[in-house]
Amino acid sequence: MIRTRFAPSPTGSLHVGNARLAVLNWIFARHSNGSFVLRIEDTDEERNLEGSDAQILEDLSWLGLKWDEGPTSKGEVGAFGPYRQSGRTKLHQEHAKQLLQRRYAFNCYCTDEELDARREAAIARGDSATYDGTCLRRSPSEIRELITEGRLPAIRFHVAPGDYIIVEDVIRGNVHFPRADIGDFIILRSNGQPTYNFAVVVDDIMMDITHVIRGVGHLSNTPRQALVFDAFGAQRPVFAHVPQVLGPDRQKLSKRHGAPSLADYRRLGYHPDGLVNYLSLLSWSTASGEEVLTREQLVSEISLERVGAADVVFDPAKLDFLSAKHIERMSMDDLVRAIEPFVDRDRFAFTDEQLSVAVKAVRTHLVAFSKINEFLPAFVPIDYVPLNPLRERESAVPVLEAARTRLSDVKWDVGAIAEAIKAVGKQTGASGKALYEPVRLALTGDEHGSPLNAIIFVQGREVVVHALDRALEALKELT
Repeated sequence: MIRTRFAPSPTGSLHVGNARLAVLNWIFARHSNGSFVLRIEDTDEERNLEGSDAQILEDLSWLGLKWDEGPTSKGEVGAFGPYRQSGRTKLHQEHAKQLLQRRYAFNCYCTDEELDARREAAIARGDSATYDGTCLRRSPSEIRELITEGRLPAIRFHVAPGDYIIVEDVIRGNVHFPRADIGDFIILRSNGQPTYNFAVVVDDIMMDITHVIRGVGHLSNTPRQALVFDAFGAQRPVFAHVPQVLGPDRQKLSKRHGAPSLADYRRLGYHPDGLVNYLSLLSWSTASGEEVLTREQLVSEISLERVGAADVVFDPAKLDFLSAKHIERMSMDDLVRAIEPFVDRDRFAFTDEQLSVAVKAVRTHLVAFSKINEFLPAFVPIDYVPLNPLRERESAVPVLEAARTRLSDVKWDVGAIAEAIKAVGKQTGASGKALYEPVRLALTGDEHGSPLNAIIFVQGREVVVHALDRALEALKELT
């Protein structure tokens, strides 16, 4: 059974680079009828932010990435917990001792100061700065003396001599890492805390993770992890290191670099399906070449073999386009419900019917639900007469008079209003701009905008007739 995992650190809301990895893992697990595991890697206490784990759960839930196992707001689900790494320290310690007993690892009594001094000396000589094997050469009496001093050992993994560590990667093929560049590395610190490269392997083994889909920034960690998998006699997972995401300035996209967070997009009201669509297609393309895809289509077409190795640039305009396309696909009822919480009610006191008509009129222009407030001003009556542009139009007076008459007793629905405006055109002989601009100017002060029949409906009969009367009176005073 395919099992993928997403293992963020609780350092704040997920940014789009991390969210893209969650999306890929979720889609691939669903494509394979497998399981998507959420694991919170919270052992770096200095970087952890209070409440961030809850924020991550909210982010993933908003994206619709339901995890099969992992922490929830009410506890944990799944048979392989704990799913917070901080709760697995004892398991990590036990596994480190196993490698110590089987001589894949050894106790290291070197202090940080000693290690730094030897490293600096090696660099000055032009030698490798990797661990020099001091504690492998210590005699039993030397070790007893260090223990008497009160030194607590770290546990180091011993990298056997040889040419290369070869990592098979779905995206990058066979990647060769010289063993001499790796050096013996710590798996358990002297305070009993595991290092990342060790803990992640123990957790992946114990959780039966079959595929590790992550950013290329982790590729340099993989040879160490591969050795630990081998030492436990565990099958290595399938590795897929996806290219990094760059900002528009081609710098690495990260929180420190100002990468937008999922919380930002949720607050702005982007369509989560649009965001999933865009993030999933960063680095890979569908066989069909289509870009606007439902979750079902993404799950059906995902292929790790189609992921490219080149870095990709985050394109906000492309995200806007895909979010807009998914908004267009929504039913009107669903769209109005999604938009309603974003409406500035202090400015726009519309009824449900008025809001529905306004939303329908502008839906093709919305890239996010919050953008509705940029279009609603056109549906609010103005408190002045745009006299100069009105008097420049020869058809203004006859069109406004005919519109005022017909709109005074027309059935008040969008379709009937549209027919009434057409009738005004036939009556006055005006068409196009000559027909629509005088009425639009009188009601909104603008020459262009949303469909006129929708604006008229939302403003209401009494308001519209009053605005037309006011405009006619002002025009007639000039003659």
